[in-house]
Parts: sequence; structure tokens; C-alpha cells
Amino acid sequence: MDKKIMIVDDEPDVLDSLKLVFERENYDVITADSGKKCLKELEKGFKGVILMDIMMPNLDGWDTIKEIVDQGYLKNVEIEIITGKGTRDHQKMGGLGPYIYDYLAKPLNVKELVESVNKCLAYLYARTN
Repeated sequence: MDKKIMIVDDEPDVLDSLKLVFERENYDVITADSGKKCLKELEKGFKGVILMDIMMPNLDGWDTIKEIVDQGYLKNVEIEIITGKGTRDHQKMGGLGPYIYDYLAKPLNVKELVESVNKCLAYLYARTN
């Protein structure tokens, strides 16, 4: 099973620290500092788990997820939300709830995050194979 993850966050410190965490867990890590860069990686064929920050300038996490759904990129990905916003914004979330595997609030508990991503990856591979 390929252990691939894309971390999407506009904060360089978050990208760097999470990249280090998942590289230590033997994941192939791609980072994207914007929703547009995330979509470009999906265009190139990324398959795996996406950790998506919600609060980003220009194309926020919800708009990026909407684009992922609209462009048909969901087939080989699972999305987990990482956000500083402790509560779910159901209005902004719209009908995107079914496309979200998990919703994790910052500050992140690294052990719980890794466990969640491992379960998400297993679910993705069970779903696609």
C-alpha cells in the first residue's frame, strides 16, 4: 500500500512540521500552500490522503474541496480537515460533509492525527481496490 499524503495549509510552519511527522511515518509527502496548488497536484495524478486546512486566502478549504468534487478527483483520494476553527461551519460546509473522512481541530494531537490518517489510508485502499 502506497503511503501518500498531501498537506494543504497556507502556514509554512504547519507544512514543515506535518511533513516531518509523516516522513517519519514513511509517508511520501507532498505539500501545497494553497487550494490552487492542491488542485494542480490532483491534476498531475496525486492519489492518497489530503489533509486540508479550511482557513486559507483566495481559495479556502471548502472551495477547494468543492472543486475536487466538481472536477471528479475524489476517486482516489480521501480528505481530512485540519483547522484552527474549532467548530464545524455547517453553512459553509454545505453538502460537502459526505466527502470528509475526519475533522481535526488545531492544535493537533500528533498521535491522534497519525492514527486518523493511517485509518483513512486503509479505508481509501479498501474502497479503491
